Amino acid sequence: MKENSLDKAARAAGISLTHINVNGETEAISDETKRALLAVMDNPGSNKKTPLPPVAVFSGNAKRQLTAQGRGVFHWQLRSEKGAVFEGELQGGELFTLPTPLGQGYHQLTLSKGRQQWLTRIIVTPRRCYLPPALREGEKRWGALVQLYTVRSANNWGIGDFGDLQQLLEQLALRGGDFVGLNPLHALYPASAGFASPYSPSSRRWLNIIYIDVSQVADFQQSAAAQKWWKSAKTQRALAKARESDFVDYETVMALKLAALRYAWAEFQLHNEENEDKRAFAAFVSEGGDSLRYQAAYDGIQAARRADNAEHWGWPVWPEAWRNSQLPEVQQWCKQHEDEIAFWQWLQWLAQQQFSRCWQASQASGMSVGLYRDLAVGVAEGSAETWHDPELYRLKASVGAPPDRLGPLGQNWGLPPMDPHVMQARGYQPFIDMLRANMRDCGALRIDHVMSLLRLWWVPAGETADKGAYVAYPVDDLLGILALESQRHRCMVIGEDLGTVPKEIISMLRDSGIFSWKVLWFEQQQNGEYRSPDEYPRQSIASASTHDLPTLNGFWGEGDLLLGEKIGLYPDKAVMQSLQQQRAAQKQALLEALQQAGALPARSAKRAETLAMSPQLNQAIHRFLADTNSALLGLQPEDWLGMTEPVNVPGTTNEYPNWRRKLAQSLEEIFADKEVNKLLKTVSQRRKAG
Repeated sequence: MKENSLDKAARAAGISLTHINVNGETEAISDETKRALLAVMDNPGSNKKTPLPPVAVFSGNAKRQLTAQGRGVFHWQLRSEKGAVFEGELQGGELFTLPTPLGQGYHQLTLSKGRQQWLTRIIVTPRRCYLPPALREGEKRWGALVQLYTVRSANNWGIGDFGDLQQLLEQLALRGGDFVGLNPLHALYPASAGFASPYSPSSRRWLNIIYIDVSQVADFQQSAAAQKWWKSAKTQRALAKARESDFVDYETVMALKLAALRYAWAEFQLHNEENEDKRAFAAFVSEGGDSLRYQAAYDGIQAARRADNAEHWGWPVWPEAWRNSQLPEVQQWCKQHEDEIAFWQWLQWLAQQQFSRCWQASQASGMSVGLYRDLAVGVAEGSAETWHDPELYRLKASVGAPPDRLGPLGQNWGLPPMDPHVMQARGYQPFIDMLRANMRDCGALRIDHVMSLLRLWWVPAGETADKGAYVAYPVDDLLGILALESQRHRCMVIGEDLGTVPKEIISMLRDSGIFSWKVLWFEQQQNGEYRSPDEYPRQSIASASTHDLPTLNGFWGEGDLLLGEKIGLYPDKAVMQSLQQQRAAQKQALLEALQQAGALPARSAKRAETLAMSPQLNQAIHRFLADTNSALLGLQPEDWLGMTEPVNVPGTTNEYPNWRRKLAQSLEEIFADKEVNKLLKTVSQRRKAG
């Protein structure tokens, strides 16, 4: 059957014509959705034809050959990343083999004919991502998975900070731990501090300045005005309240830190230009370029506009003349507020310095992974990135997930997708810049929703998520670049591949050296039995849970189900009863798996329903996890402390205080706790024995 013009255009644009629906059946995408998404993409098929594509990626030992479209003779010149120059002539329509030797990296091919010239970026990549020597040699390592904002300590200002992170790394290293895995540290919205989801950032290239440990800032300590403010009764009362709260008070914490850092900034400006810190800051600003400048400008403008009008939360609701970084009014503001821009740039510099010190502390402690960062799947609509580079993002669409059994209408995450056609036209530089920013000062990068390298579910603006379609991304090219940057930064890659994973990407991820994520709750066979520890693949990280799932206590005591019922997540009692029955079966299967693996004595209990969560059961689950074949194991402090409340309930906004719940104990208390130390000692010994 001949393909109609609409389907042909959609397929050419990378829009999948079908998807697997909630019943496991192939379902056609509607013509309305195809038209809507083609309109969102600005008709990518109409681009002017060129002899060569704007970028070509060659992975591993693949043949490095191209065909120049057109007729006649072309002159070519290839400049390698290291400056070597090759040149010659080629015939249009014939196969052209790139010259050798041409090492891994980014090279520039120029094709010319008469007065016309065309540029193609040539990227030569390794096949696999980096793997630390310890893991390459077969060792098994463990670490803590920490939502940094939840950390309590004697010194922080009501939110976990980079000072806490350094302390956490040092304490874990003393107990045999090898890394701290973090939530995304991406820049959020200082002027709208309550908008706290780390997965809806303002920028994925810059840091969240709320994590700055103000006590480490020398100019804060040296400023007489800052110290007077700090010692005032009003400041100390606000600080004590923020520290004592069981939930992070983002607005208060941000207000305190910005007030303190304004004083510190005034002190910093008094240094002469030859001051070592002044010179380091100037170099940071120069290296950050336009991306840093407009991140800082956005933070400054957002603060000014919200001070005048609380409704002006971000650029989508600003006056038309302010909705793009390059508009005349914005440029005029920037010229008049260079000092304000510099202040926000300086905060990024402080954050980067402190995070870098954490990385250095991990390496000084002998950790092989040390830190792993988390890369969110996108940025929010009202972000600094979409404000500064609207061409890269498709603002009339958002990404999400198609309907499934838990969400019959699908999910809409409110994140505008990067346009794969624009990414290719730019030689993948936006993707490269993002990887470099996030692989800095860490030993591993976790990629949230790693399937996004292959495809994303795009939903046209104004439509429900069930009216979306999958849009393809150049997965082979992206995996190659990921491997190249991974090797260059000595940063391994972990892919969050939970949920429905397309079959076509599973082997790609494995062959690229990307670690899979194995969550205990999901590691069941078709017959309901839990996989034994030795069935976990070596190229994976194992964990009991994640920030989106219940804690050990929550799972065993069904606290997550009770919470879901309380806040109205389930349509009726029948759904709740079904989930409780499913949980009872899971708990029984887990109990049997623990006993079969020797992690829990068989005499402890035969029926899970008669067994309450206890230190013994908690230790047994940790022993089971420690024995898994996975090269990495991530443990949550919430589970060391027997906490029940989740940090995030997916699918909620105002129903639950997501991204705010703190740990039950401070760092000082955690590492002085005999039960915690006993548990970590057991885990460390079993990982070494394995």
